[in-house]
Formats: sequence, C-alpha cells, structure tokens
Amino acid sequence: MSEYKERHENEIFTKVLKAGRRTYFFDVRETKAGDYYLTITESKKNFGENGEATFEKHKIYLYKEDFKNFQDMFNESTDFIIEQKGEDVISEKHDKDYKSKSYTLESDEEV
Repeated sequence: MSEYKERHENEIFTKVLKAGRRTYFFDVRETKAGDYYLTITESKKNFGENGEATFEKHKIYLYKEDFKNFQDMFNESTDFIIEQKGEDVISEKHDKDYKSKSYTLESDEEV
C-alpha cells in the first residue's frame, strides 16, 4: 500500500480553519489498534525571492489520555490572554492607521 493511501485511509474526520497566511487542520485519525487520536497541523504559506510559494508545516499529535489536561491548559492560557489584553488584536498590521515602514521612510525623506 502506498504511503499516501495509507496516510489518508486512517483519516476519520477533518476540519479546516483558514486564518490569513496560516491554515489549521484538525484531523481525527485512527491507530492500527482502532482507537482515535487528533492531529493539529499549522500550515503557513511563504514566498521565496523568486515568488514561488512554499509551505512550512508544524504538527501536534494529541492522544485521548491527554485531552483533558491539554484542554484545561489551552483554556487557562487563552483566558489569561483575553483577561490581560482583551479580544482586540494588537499589532501594527491590524491598526486602522497602519502604514508600512517603507512608506513612512519615504514620506519622512520628502519632508
């Protein structure tokens, strides 16, 4: 059996979350023993100097025995962030008045 076919035959359930240049895949898979586990994959699209797209991927394997502790720590961590910084995104790119640094430098040089 090919690696591709074997890899996809054990996929039971998939959800995809697109978030800008990142895509998150939540895949329920089946072990050889017939139990289920979760893989969470972050795929980030990057462009090389030649304009060619590449994908950087990171994967987490999460097994049932770790679900409760993972969920508790995830919730505690995300709750902490929201309590400390609120739900608004804080970054230059998300600022309504954001101007790229190159634009700012060019503007300053003309003055």
